[in-house]
Amino acid sequence: MSAQFGRRLRKGAVATTVAAAAVAALSASQAPGVTVDDSGRSTAADAQPSPDATGDDSGATGNSPYYTDLPPLNSPSPAPTVGTPAAPGSTEAGIPATVLDAYKRAASSLQSSKPGCNLPWQLLAAIGKVESGQARGGRVDADGNTIGRILGPKLNGVGFAHISDTDGGAYDGDSVYDRAVGPMQFIPSTWEWAGRDGNDDGKKDPNNIYDAALAAGHYLCRFGWDLSTQSDLNSAILSYNNSQDYLNTVLSWLEYYRKGTHEIPDGTGTIPDNRSDENDSASPTPSPTPPSTPSTPGTPGTPGSNTPSPTPPPSDKPTTPSTPTPTPTDTVDHLEDAGTAKLTAQAGDTFTKRISTRAETSSGKAVGKVRVRFTIVGDTDTTFTGGESVATVVTNSSGVAVAPTLKAGETTGEFTVRATVVGRSVTGLDYKATVTERVADTLARTSDTALTCTPGGEFADQVEVKATYNGAVADQVAATATLITSADDATANTKGPYFKDADGKTVRTLTGLETDANGLLKLPKLYADDTTGTFLLRITTSGGATLTVELTVAAAAETSESPSPSVSPSA
Repeated sequence: MSAQFGRRLRKGAVATTVAAAAVAALSASQAPGVTVDDSGRSTAADAQPSPDATGDDSGATGNSPYYTDLPPLNSPSPAPTVGTPAAPGSTEAGIPATVLDAYKRAASSLQSSKPGCNLPWQLLAAIGKVESGQARGGRVDADGNTIGRILGPKLNGVGFAHISDTDGGAYDGDSVYDRAVGPMQFIPSTWEWAGRDGNDDGKKDPNNIYDAALAAGHYLCRFGWDLSTQSDLNSAILSYNNSQDYLNTVLSWLEYYRKGTHEIPDGTGTIPDNRSDENDSASPTPSPTPPSTPSTPGTPGTPGSNTPSPTPPPSDKPTTPSTPTPTPTDTVDHLEDAGTAKLTAQAGDTFTKRISTRAETSSGKAVGKVRVRFTIVGDTDTTFTGGESVATVVTNSSGVAVAPTLKAGETTGEFTVRATVVGRSVTGLDYKATVTERVADTLARTSDTALTCTPGGEFADQVEVKATYNGAVADQVAATATLITSADDATANTKGPYFKDADGKTVRTLTGLETDANGLLKLPKLYADDTTGTFLLRITTSGGATLTVELTVAAAAETSESPSPSVSPSA
């Protein structure tokens, strides 16, 4: 739906022309990269994301309706500095105090946890404006909880996506269909994995602006997007609600808020007039209806009359309820593996293989446009790229959903990635994955200097080695160094060179060693007792890489002066 101003601008051809001109002017002046077509609708050439970029064509909101009102044409007042009173200005342009605080707190948190995302708080404000009119004009309590639930329409497939209930009505009060919930309009199935505790009260509540703002920030920062670049910014916004007009509306508010805004008291904000579905169905749980007032007489059924038109008598013919057309999700019978290879990676490495899952009907036919959720389960710190443990991907025309790349953490062992169909109760498909310890297959000294020492002295050079695996640096690999008895006897020697522990005592085996980020390992200084000869130092790493180094302890070579040649007397 194209963005519109208030209903008053849609009365008559002249008003329509004015509205189109206003939209064109606003889009041209406030949304970088956004152009205007002949009908005054804003467009963006690079706005359409690739399927891999968005991952889910129903977005965070289930593509629920949103407010289409655009910002005022005049520039907003600059934001006040900390400690100053709220600046005067239009309530339409201002942001309620608690809501504004939630956006800024969420952006600050993301700056620490995901600095590469470059999330501006103004983007959260733009989405909050479009999704709920800043929590219905800032109708929140001191803790950020909305006064009344903010609910989108039933996602029953009639004009919207078809998403059957996934939360038992816990969030949206509907046990048949899902509905978008809260000031940032998350559908329950998305909130299940995207929810965050933004106010540190131990709960993740989509009806709390602090929780919802932080969740929205993490949602926008997944897939490693950098929101300082226009293409990633567009992809992130479209992943929230996959609509070209939605993108343009959010970009307009983002640019407007970037120019400056002002804080207004909670509950005094202006609720937008227009929605993409042309109604206000996404509204808080209604309060009791106030007593009706006497109506003004009028002709029944005419405009301006408060008297309802007569209700026609019911028909004697029974009506047959229409059967809704099954959605692709409704036809899924099971999930099948789509050729996923063995999933294994060393700690800290990226898995080279990705999970592929195919959605099929009972007859084995592929089902496209189905949301498949991948969830990492088990005692592991492995995540998908972007740091999330859950990812939702839409199947392609072949019915296949490919999960994002897995990034191994430091916890070794086996874990599970479970694939399930969003909005459909079918048995999930489990994939086993393994994280192994870091290993090296080659060790080499970084110097070829001979290692020698005199009895009772210390070696001038410290032993340093470099570890590699398949030719690449092997960092953080565990290692052990032992002064062995002989090439055929790996037990620790009882004489010859030695290390010193923290108390200065003699030790000939060092454990708990680890290569650094460059694969280097530098051993402590070596000392020699009074025994002379050739000795062996053996270094081993996880993965089986071994290096044996020769050490020589010998007395210093004696130097003698030759006598001066005698001179025979001359005859």
